[in-house]
Amino acid sequence: KNFIVSEDGPTAVEYAVMMALIIVVCLAAVTSVGSKANAKFTTVSNYLK
Repeated sequence: KNFIVSEDGPTAVEYAVMMALIIVVCLAAVTSVGSKANAKFTTVSNYLK
């Protein structure tokens, strides 16, 4: 109960939410860059054939 009443509980939840948002943004960025890199490698591969 003291954990909920004190400032530590809400602070831990806020940090967890921020970390989750950062992870989602990173995954979206990696997916986007990966798709573009895959398209570029496919173009180069087709050119070399």
